[in-house]
Order: sequence, then C-alpha cells, then structure tokens
Amino acid sequence: MVKQNPVAEPRLDKVFAALSDPTRRALIARLDAEDGLSISALAQPLAMSLPAVMKHLDVLEGAGLIARSKAGRTVTCRLTAAPMEDAMGWLLRYQRFWTESLDRLAEALEAKAP
Repeated sequence: MVKQNPVAEPRLDKVFAALSDPTRRALIARLDAEDGLSISALAQPLAMSLPAVMKHLDVLEGAGLIARSKAGRTVTCRLTAAPMEDAMGWLLRYQRFWTESLDRLAEALEAKAP
C-alpha cells in the first residue's frame, strides 16, 4: 500500500498526470514548436475526434501547462512554463540523488577491480 506524502503538491501531481499521456505530450511539443495554435490546428494531425482533443486540452489547462484565449470564434492555446519549471525542479532534486549514488557505486566497483 502506498502512503500519501503529507507534503505532496497537488499542482505537481496534476502536471505529472497530464504529462503521462503521449497525446498530451504531443500537444505540448506542438505548442513548443509553434506557440499560439488554434484548437483545430492542434487537432488536425491527431487521429481522434475534436471532443477527444478538447478533453486532453482540458487536462493540460487544469495542470496549468497551457492557457487558452479566445478571439472571436477562434480559441488559441499557448504553452505556460511555470508548472513545467516546478516539475523540472522536483526531478533535478532526484537526479542529484541518483548521480551521487551511481558515482559511489562506480567508485566502489573501481576499488574492487584488480
């Protein structure tokens, strides 16, 4: 049984949950390459219905990863960086842990090598 971390950050949980889906990662990659795309432009290369794409965009927006703006009948999506920076900060903390652990392992193996 996994115990919940009492200091868990709900925003960070939403970011990682949003990034867990390959379609949502593809949408983020498109917005990274071409910021300010309409929903129809984002949906065009995907093999799914527009309502399905909208659900993915809702998840990304709920995690704070995208922002939508409306001009007339066109809804445009833009990538927002702050939640991604929070996730990177969290990952970097553990990268240091694993780097240090692997460095210690390498040193131990080199010390035992003939």
